[in-house]
Amino acid sequence: MELPEMLYSRRPTREVRVGSSDTSVIIGGNHPIVVQSMITEETHNVEAAVEQIIGMHRAGSEIVRVTTPNLAEARCLADIKLLLKKRYMDVPLVADVHHQGSDIAVEVARYVDKIRINPGLFVFRKRVQRSIDYSSVEVEEELEAIETELVPVIKACKDHGVAMRIGVNHGSLAERLTVMYGDTPEGMVQSAIEYIRICEKHDYRDIIISLKASRVSVMQQANRLIARRMAELGMDYPLHLGVTEAGDGMYARIKSTAGIATLLSEGIGDTIRVSLSEDPIAELPVCYDILQALGLRRTKTEFIACPSCGRTKFDLPTVLAQVKAATGHLAGLNVAVMGCIVNGPGEMADADYGYVGKAGGKISLYRARDEVKSGITQQDGVAELIALIKADGRWVDPPEGHVSEVAPLLFNDRITVSIPLSTK
Repeated sequence: MELPEMLYSRRPTREVRVGSSDTSVIIGGNHPIVVQSMITEETHNVEAAVEQIIGMHRAGSEIVRVTTPNLAEARCLADIKLLLKKRYMDVPLVADVHHQGSDIAVEVARYVDKIRINPGLFVFRKRVQRSIDYSSVEVEEELEAIETELVPVIKACKDHGVAMRIGVNHGSLAERLTVMYGDTPEGMVQSAIEYIRICEKHDYRDIIISLKASRVSVMQQANRLIARRMAELGMDYPLHLGVTEAGDGMYARIKSTAGIATLLSEGIGDTIRVSLSEDPIAELPVCYDILQALGLRRTKTEFIACPSCGRTKFDLPTVLAQVKAATGHLAGLNVAVMGCIVNGPGEMADADYGYVGKAGGKISLYRARDEVKSGITQQDGVAELIALIKADGRWVDPPEGHVSEVAPLLFNDRITVSIPLSTK
């Protein structure tokens, strides 16, 4: 059966640079899907914020977001930026601006590389539980109010070379849009389009768009709809994907993956964040695992292993853990561990190396489809695999302090994972 074309092509988008130094990141175009997250430290606690930003960037967060709920904390970002440069490097930073955000956004544009505004809260109006539809005059008045607040921010972003994320959240749509469109993805899309049009009116296009929801189906529908709507309108802005309030543990990871990976496989999405109610560093392995599983980024070894059955000739979980511990640092390499000869060579055909169980407690090693050594005792299997990789010139020593993944992570534990970045 022929697969849909959308599984092969990525939605064409413009390039949006986040940062002005040699550490800047480009979102969109043909650039790799960008991974980002957000610190949990309070912004006024400059030392703690800087340390958390450094830790997250080292762990793989290519862009780091910081909350700026008021002007005082917005000004703290000047100190955070300076201290980051002095102590570490110029990490691309995003300031998260919400309620009555014009003054805060204008101030913070002096210090950061991207501003995130929430259309549902940027020009805040208290909900009055209105059910009567809005007249065209009322709609125009609201759009004029939005433009009045947004224009100074656009000017500040243009003056300082700062990008903007128009970040629509399903749970904080303006009441006007919920009255006019219902609590629907259509309202989310309309909210984003209103802000995009104001930005374009004032010749500003360094924009990234996000439409997030805590329900996977709503998030997916909204992003598919805006991708289609932007194509109709001749817009090509990159999309930031995420499922909000996903929670914690295994279910939160599955929920986030269901939303993000499905859209990425359709060619929709240019940057991602997995939102967990945990230490934000725990979000980063999930992001990279999503990208690795889809073949969009290669940041670690790809392991192929059978689920084991009565034909398996060794303790497969134990052997797999041993192989992962020995080769888990070889980013980009495909290694298969298969329990028997029945399915092994065929199922692992696209692996670079294969470790296959044989009768009599022996194992065979494969290079792709070709058996290159047989009759190896199980206790010598991992050492022989390493020797084969070395003989082929594909071995590198693990970096100092590297810890390979040898068992499932306990999701409620604090975990620190060092992820080598790749541009593939």
